[in-house]
Amino acid sequence: MNEGVEWAVHSCLNLAWIGERTVPTARLAAFYELPAAYLNKQLQALARADVLASVSGPRGGFRLARPPEKITLMDVVAAIDGDEPAFRCTEIRQRGSASDPATYSKPCAIDAAMRKAELAWRRELAGQTVADVMATVERSNPGVPDKVRRWFDDTR
Repeated sequence: MNEGVEWAVHSCLNLAWIGERTVPTARLAAFYELPAAYLNKQLQALARADVLASVSGPRGGFRLARPPEKITLMDVVAAIDGDEPAFRCTEIRQRGSASDPATYSKPCAIDAAMRKAELAWRRELAGQTVADVMATVERSNPGVPDKVRRWFDDTR
């Protein structure tokens, strides 16, 4: 998973705390001192996946396209990293000195184990929403939402 996923989830959290207001990429990037051009690629990917809405113009920027309880962590991961499997079995067991086809007529046990683990990972991410993460942050660090809102209000 690339760092863009982390940036995207944090941006979604901040946008959720800010509310309906659109925020330019440069402001979102400045909050964490991230490169705006790279963050913008992540935000555009989220907009294409209908996680964010992109608004053009002088007061434009990004906002959540759906309520935070309707955006799963899997939505964000798939928007940034795609939905290709994390593991790709190339059947190396059938190459070289081990290449007896009769021995390997059953599915690859390594491939099956990896697919099972990935399915559990994807289900876990699909079962958690941005709202769930917000609630966790708010319980463990109750001042964070207000700090985020104040920072973005001060930089208008």
